[in-house]
Amino acid sequence: MDLKDHIRAIPDFPKEGILFYDISALLAHADAWQVALGRLAKLVGRYQPDLLAGIESRGFLVAAPLASRLGLGFTMVRKKGKLPGDTIRHEYGLEYGTDTIEIQADAVEKGQRVVILDDLLATGGTMAASIELFTMVGAEVAGTACIIELTFLDGRSKLNGVPFNSLVSYDE
Repeated sequence: MDLKDHIRAIPDFPKEGILFYDISALLAHADAWQVALGRLAKLVGRYQPDLLAGIESRGFLVAAPLASRLGLGFTMVRKKGKLPGDTIRHEYGLEYGTDTIEIQADAVEKGQRVVILDDLLATGGTMAASIELFTMVGAEVAGTACIIELTFLDGRSKLNGVPFNSLVSYDE
């Protein structure tokens, strides 16, 4: 099955000049979604993770069902102020300014193997920041994965050598 048949390209979203790759149709098509999860399970399973982490918010849609399928725990990487309880945060640079992501303080134990997931890898900034955050707390980031990679943006070069996999890629 070609998963690209279930991914819509939406021009000028969220602003003019951006071509947005929307996984909503993939999520809505039961067979395609099961195929995507099966392929991700094979990719992610080889890293022998203890825990899957999803990046806000579409990464939750990928990581949570995959964690259930693999019999693993799941945790969320969220923007500042969105998680209850004690959190650990990491501020990182953007092209113009900074952003902050957080995990709950008890989300991962030192030495646990974590795979970080999102729906799409573009410039790699948030994925790289997530790797740094889990590394800061003593986790071993065993790998990263997304459904889609925008190869022309070379986001994987920012991942500090952490293995990355995607199911489909777009070159422009």
